[in-house]
Amino acid sequence: MTLDSTAHIMSSIGAELAGRLRLVTPDGRRRQAPCAPPALVLVAHGSRDPRALRTVRALMDRVRETRPALSVHLGHIEIDEPPLPDTLAALGGSEAVLVPLLLSPGHHVKRDIPEMAAASPARARVAAPLAPHPLLVETLYDRLTEAGWPAGTDAATRRASAVVLAAAGSRDPDSAAGTRRTARLLADRLGVPVVPAYASAAAPTVPAALRALAERGRHRVAVASCFTAPGRFATQCAEAAPWIASAPLGDHPSMARLVLHRYDETLAAPGTITEPALASA
Repeated sequence: MTLDSTAHIMSSIGAELAGRLRLVTPDGRRRQAPCAPPALVLVAHGSRDPRALRTVRALMDRVRETRPALSVHLGHIEIDEPPLPDTLAALGGSEAVLVPLLLSPGHHVKRDIPEMAAASPARARVAAPLAPHPLLVETLYDRLTEAGWPAGTDAATRRASAVVLAAAGSRDPDSAAGTRRTARLLADRLGVPVVPAYASAAAPTVPAALRALAERGRHRVAVASCFTAPGRFATQCAEAAPWIASAPLGDHPSMARLVLHRYDETLAAPGTITEPALASA
């Protein structure tokens, strides 16, 4: 055996011993192996618009880039693949935090997602919806700027300007309250009135809000798209804009940070973990 071979063997033995010693405390007890954090499951609504799935996947990629050590998955409530139940089934009995890519605490957040989690084998917690939050407002502001909203305006221009915050809409009163809060935060950032309006299930509609603003002398009105991804509602609201309309929130960096914030606060909060569903006999 050559000296080089002997040195290689001794080096390998030394490395293995060092690795084993790291698993033992100074008093001889075995160290606990570090546990992987619970998986993050992005829960999207689903859409027949193919741009929606591409956008959600782009956001998922940005979340992974922001926190590479975290296991990130995607599940849909309806229409698109993969369905949320399939994603949760693939996780088995492991822990997961479900972060809805939804902007209000409506029926999907309060009923559909928790029920799907309870029917799965995963030990899951459901995070709060994304809105309201300053990071969401940061995204809305940047999307408006990209669409042509000026960085600075004089007093006369501001008196003629306003924004309609276009959201999906829900019959749940908590949903409207969250949208109003987001509108107030965005108004503080822009220095002009921001009126919440809805694509369905709530009033006012976007066209109605635009008419009301015009009657008050606000003719320079932008539509801020408060949708996570392109789709039918987002398109309809943008087409009603008399001036500019911003793009959906999409994979903006602040959206990735907001998703991770919801994940972290859910883990930090004392909450109930949905226990795995029992197998039927």
